[in-house]
Amino acid sequence: MNYVADLHTHSTASDGQYAPAELVRLAKERGLDVLALTDHDTADGVKEAVETGEALGLRVLSGIELSADDYLNLHILGYGFSPATSGIRRMSSDMKKGRNDRKYRIVSFLRERGVDVPLDEVEAEAKGGVIGRPHFAQVMLRHGYVSTRKEAFDRYLDTVEFQQTEKGTKPSAQECVERIKASGGKVSLAHPYQIVLGEETLEELVRRLVSYGLDAIECFYPKHTPEQQAEYLRLAEKYELHVTGGSDFHGEKNKPDHPMAALELELDWLMG
Repeated sequence: MNYVADLHTHSTASDGQYAPAELVRLAKERGLDVLALTDHDTADGVKEAVETGEALGLRVLSGIELSADDYLNLHILGYGFSPATSGIRRMSSDMKKGRNDRKYRIVSFLRERGVDVPLDEVEAEAKGGVIGRPHFAQVMLRHGYVSTRKEAFDRYLDTVEFQQTEKGTKPSAQECVERIKASGGKVSLAHPYQIVLGEETLEELVRRLVSYGLDAIECFYPKHTPEQQAEYLRLAEKYELHVTGGSDFHGEKNKPDHPMAALELELDWLMG
């Protein structure tokens, strides 16, 4: 059965603009049947989102977006797991601690390049959620170090030099997939176009992830070209994977070129 859905969104539990309950209300107004809250490395906002969805008559799936160490921008989306299971709680706790440690690395990295960002302002920007690069970008913009948030990433926060400071700080893709599956969830490969591959081709990576338990590929995404989308759909068909899609919505302020999506997706495999 097809549902109108957005399976890739973020709240203030990580680096989104809206609190989980606010995000669900926006999804209801958007006319969605199904929303997945997939905050970075945490499921802290899921309970609030699910309860708000129940009150509004909108199905909200538990979700998470995990960063894997194998390659730059290799992200694993988990859906429909129980946030209370030990595997997810332990991984979320470890990654939350890692992101807390990471904020000091980012401060040092920027300071070495003449950008002095007050950490207290970054923490205030995060509003108690998991601190991410967008929070740093916003403070850099406020202090005039960059003229746009995109410039903050292009010049500092998404460079090869920055990514070298991240290596070895995240779990492997295999661990991400297996933890989600062990918690009763389903797994999708997020925005394949972003992955900076090494020795493997994308198809070889997909084949390897399938061996760990991959269920789906995020084929529909705002930045995918028609050619990329066709390739991802081909891989999904070849490896008998489901098709997911989402906006990567962070809010108009945080990611203005990623409005909330309303995609028609076959989701019986997720709705049990």
